[in-house]
This record gives sequence, C-alpha cells and structure tokens, in this order.
Amino acid sequence: MRQAQHTAIVETDVPARLDRLPWSRFHTLVVAALGITWILDGLEVTLAGAVSGALKESPVLRFTNTEIGMAGAAYIAGAVIGAVLFGWMTDRLGRKKLFTITLLVYLVAAAATAFSWNLWSFLLFRFLTGMGIGGEYTAINSTIQELIPARVRGWTDLVINGSFWIGAAIGAAGAIVLLDPAHFNPEHGWRLAFFIGAVLGLFILFLRQWLPESPRWLISHGQPERAAAIVADIERRAGFTPPPGEVLPLTRLRPRAATPLAEVFHTLFVVHRSRALVGLALMVAQAFFYNAIFFTYALILTDFYLIPSASIGWFILPFAAGNFLGPLLIGRLFDTVGRRAMIAATYALSGLLLAGTGYLFWRDLLSASQLTACWSVVFFFASAAASSAYLTVSETFPVEMRALAIALFYAVGTGAGGVAGPWLFGALIDTGSRGSVFGGYLFGAALMLAAAFVAARFAVRAERQPLESVARPLTAAD
Repeated sequence: MRQAQHTAIVETDVPARLDRLPWSRFHTLVVAALGITWILDGLEVTLAGAVSGALKESPVLRFTNTEIGMAGAAYIAGAVIGAVLFGWMTDRLGRKKLFTITLLVYLVAAAATAFSWNLWSFLLFRFLTGMGIGGEYTAINSTIQELIPARVRGWTDLVINGSFWIGAAIGAAGAIVLLDPAHFNPEHGWRLAFFIGAVLGLFILFLRQWLPESPRWLISHGQPERAAAIVADIERRAGFTPPPGEVLPLTRLRPRAATPLAEVFHTLFVVHRSRALVGLALMVAQAFFYNAIFFTYALILTDFYLIPSASIGWFILPFAAGNFLGPLLIGRLFDTVGRRAMIAATYALSGLLLAGTGYLFWRDLLSASQLTACWSVVFFFASAAASSAYLTVSETFPVEMRALAIALFYAVGTGAGGVAGPWLFGALIDTGSRGSVFGGYLFGAALMLAAAFVAARFAVRAERQPLESVARPLTAAD
C-alpha cells in the first residue's frame, strides 16, 4: 500500500487482501456478532405475532385485530425511519459506531415495551424498537459485505439473513413457556417475552466490541494506514501468511469525508437506474409477502382454526425451520449458478406456491397443521428470495453510499409493502372471509412474480466478484 501525496490519491491493496483471505475464526465472529441482528428481528416479529392473542385478552390492553395490525405497522414504520436516519449516519460516521448505537436503541425500546400501559404506549415502544432494528440492517449489511471474501459473499449473506428464523424459533419457544397459564400469569407472560430480546442484546453488545471498523470504509475516508493495520491483524488472527512475492491488484481512490446527497441520488436513479429498479422490485415484493403473512399468521390460526394463543408457538417452529433451511441449503447456488438465475427462480417459485396455498386455504382444504406444512415449503424458497433482496441492494452500489442505499430501498420497499401488508391483512381477517384473505395472498403472489421477471431481465451478475468490480467506487481515481 502506498499513497501518492501530491495527487491526494490513495493506492491500496486492502480490498484484494480481504477477498483472498481463507475463512477463519474472525469471519465466524463477524457472522455471529453481526448476523445476530436478524435473530433479534425474528424474535421481535415472532413475539409480536405469538402474543397477539394475549394482547387481545389482556385486561389492560384488550387489543382488536386491527390494533394488532397497527402494532405490526408501527414496528415496520419505525424500521423504515431508523434505516434512513441511521443509514445516512453509517456512511458518514462509520460502520462500528452505528451498529453500537442502533443496538442500544433496540435494547432500551424492547425492554420498555414490557411496561406498555395502553395502545399508544405500545405503538410508541414498538416504533422505537423498529428504529433500532432498521438502523441495524443498514450498518450490519454494509459491514458484512465489506468484510466477507467475495467467493462466499452470497451464501454467507443469505444464511445471515435467514438466521431471522432462528430468532423466530426462539420467540416461538419463549412464547410457548411464557404464555402458558400453568407457568405465568398471562398478563405477565407477554411482558416477560419482550425482555428476551433485551437480554440477548446485552450479550451482543459485548461480542461486538471485538469487531473492527470496516477497512473499506476507512480507505474511502482517507485512513489507509489504519485500514491496512486492521487487515494485517485479521491476517494474523486467521493464521494467514502472504506468499513471498505476492502481487495483488490495487484500488485507487480520492478519499473524502462525505458524499453529497445529490451525488447519491444521481448514482441511484441515473447512473444505476436498472439496479435501482431491481432493488425496488425485490424489496417491495418480499416486504409485502413476508410482513403481510407472518405478522398475521397467529390471527389466522386463532380466528379461522380456533387455536389457543398459548399454542401458537408450536405452529411457528416448523414454519421457522423451513425458512432457515432454505438459505442454508440453496444459498451456495447464488455463488455458483449465479445471482440472476437464482433470484428469479426463488421469487417465481415463492409466488406460485403462495397462490396454491392460498387457494387451498380459501377452499378450506387444509387443517392448521397442514397449512403450517404448506407455509414451510413456500417459505423454504421465499426466505432465500427475501435474503437475496438484501444481498442485491447491499453489493450493487458503491462503498461510499452502501449503507444509505440499503436504507433507501429498505425504506421504500418496506414502507410500501411492509406497513400496508399487516394493516391490510388484519382488516381482511376481521371480515371473517377466507375469500378476502385469499385475495390478499393473490396480490402478494403477483408482486413476487413481477419481481422475478425484473430480476431475470436486469439483476447484476455479482457472484464471486470483488465489490469494487461490481460497483465502481464514487471516489475511484482513473
């Protein structure tokens, strides 16, 4: 690494050194300490769904189905605002500072939810919890992309995003115990459930202290010596010794403290217009698909199948297993077969399977257990599809605006699909009509099929490519 002082150009081999590293305990630490954000989100979403019956029966809250939907929408709305606010800060202040701040926001808000005394306090705390999680998405996804070697970036990202469902399983198991009247007063059980995330968050806060700042962010902000020192430490921790005479390609940059927002939007919607179309289509479709169905799944079980609220967790566990196994088992194909083919295939399969399952539900041909089995198959593919949306928006835009790009697409996609979805399905379920709910499923299926078409036509073939090749840095020097 050398720096040409007279031209203010930095020439560095840091990106190439990061990509040629073998997998090591450091990378496992990255996955554990950062990927656990998705576990927290899965925990929060599952708890919100699993305790919905208890919230309706609570002598203090007495929520309606529509108010349950409002709570889900408040969480998503907070995540949208948090993603944009903290995403902008992540690109300016650094990855590490922000994934510490956002975790603290989540911790405080999750614990506060347990003390909710009416609808509006519950909505406020769920909104703030969502802000913390939304901010985590941007800081975490950008950091993961910038630390994981290119050859396994796709599979690693999909598995980390799929770990949402480990959190879902934890939430479901916790709800089974905490909502059982034999163990806890139901009014206390749902409150204790929200402390699970706060306890996990404290452990994560400690674990993240061992992670460094992203070297790629550092070189783009004029700190090449610090970036090189961090990479050298990673190599030492990995037990990797560079071969004698090793020559790696150099990245040439003109560092700057911040990227003007005008340049960010010009890059998004003019320079990379087709990439923006892909990101928007993928995020909107998966957000509606997931949030509409999963946030209201407990209501389907309680209202149409008369499943007691204390038993909801048993139905979520196999659902969660299918969701986690999808990215785990087929995620490597995104690095071998390729991004474009796999994204299009998983989105298309998800849409078709959703339509089929919705039809069987409408015709009342499924028991509660059979419906859960069908959802497990649907979301085996849908989980990989949804994870690939986050992979796409986090690797196909330049490093200087990566976190904000993730935030903007998450915000627009989730705002359009995630806020409206839970509210719409809550209202459809309140009608008591299976046909109305089936109509909602068909709409979600149509969105997924449309996204599959867009991906097949425009998705970037980013598999096994360095980030700097996938998206040329804005500060690149010719």
